[in-house]
Amino acid sequence: MKAADICRIFHACLGNAFRTRLEGGADEPFYQPAEGGGDWHRMIFREDFAASALHEISHWCIVGSARRLQPDLGYWYRSNRDVSAQRAFESLEARPQALEWIFSVAADVPFRVSCDNFDPQVLELNGFRHMVRDAAIEWLDCELPARAKTFTDALSRETGVIGALDPETYRELPR
Repeated sequence: MKAADICRIFHACLGNAFRTRLEGGADEPFYQPAEGGGDWHRMIFREDFAASALHEISHWCIVGSARRLQPDLGYWYRSNRDVSAQRAFESLEARPQALEWIFSVAADVPFRVSCDNFDPQVLELNGFRHMVRDAAIEWLDCELPARAKTFTDALSRETGVIGALDPETYRELPR
């Protein structure tokens, strides 16, 4: 599935209802809330990368209505992180990446965890993979947020993928 397909599916099942446009073409992803009563929110992902679109949607599906009124959904981001800051980032990022993984399975798009840090002194990629896997299984053992479930179902209908909502699909560690 290409990014354009993901945009089309998002707009059809969620974008119109939540006045949110999903757009590619950015150097860095960004969420811009609507500025006026008639304006639409803009969720902008990197270039034309399907994985980036799915990642941004995962964050959007998790946050509540108040956070959807904040630039970049109220998330903080620092590119240079020490070990402590990296672990804090990973603890916050595991759930969105788990949701992205579920979307990726439904969309038949390859998934890779991302620590957003290339400093070998602070990375513990295998530990983060475990966190993402555990979060994916937890999402599916409990219940996906309504928007995430709607989007996963729409992706699966489009691709014909079966098993995106089966916890057994996520027993192996992600790449």
